[in-house]
Amino acid sequence: MGQNTLEFTDDNFDAEVLQSDQPVLVDFWAPWCGPCRQIAPLIDELAGQYSGSVKIGKLNIDENPNTTAQYGIQSIPTLLLFKNGEVVDRYVGMPPKFKLEEALNSAAAT
Repeated sequence: MGQNTLEFTDDNFDAEVLQSDQPVLVDFWAPWCGPCRQIAPLIDELAGQYSGSVKIGKLNIDENPNTTAQYGIQSIPTLLLFKNGEVVDRYVGMPPKFKLEEALNSAAAT
């Protein structure tokens, strides 16, 4: 993970994501998932690019089954964008960078 990419868990999800003053992008992933490894550099890049305006991090679905189940994650990678504790965008698979940037810019601006 990049230095700006956070690690979310069942234990810290409420405080780090749901109660965050900033928008939060959560990458639900697993180490055995090929597409998850492919999108990881993009997640790290976005975490650096949006540092200070959007929190960006990853949640390992194998180690954090409660949060994974709570949000109905069935395919990975799944990216959820939270604002004010609510899911405002959901991406399953590997969205293009420009789509994520549009969503992050919009979330950070409002």
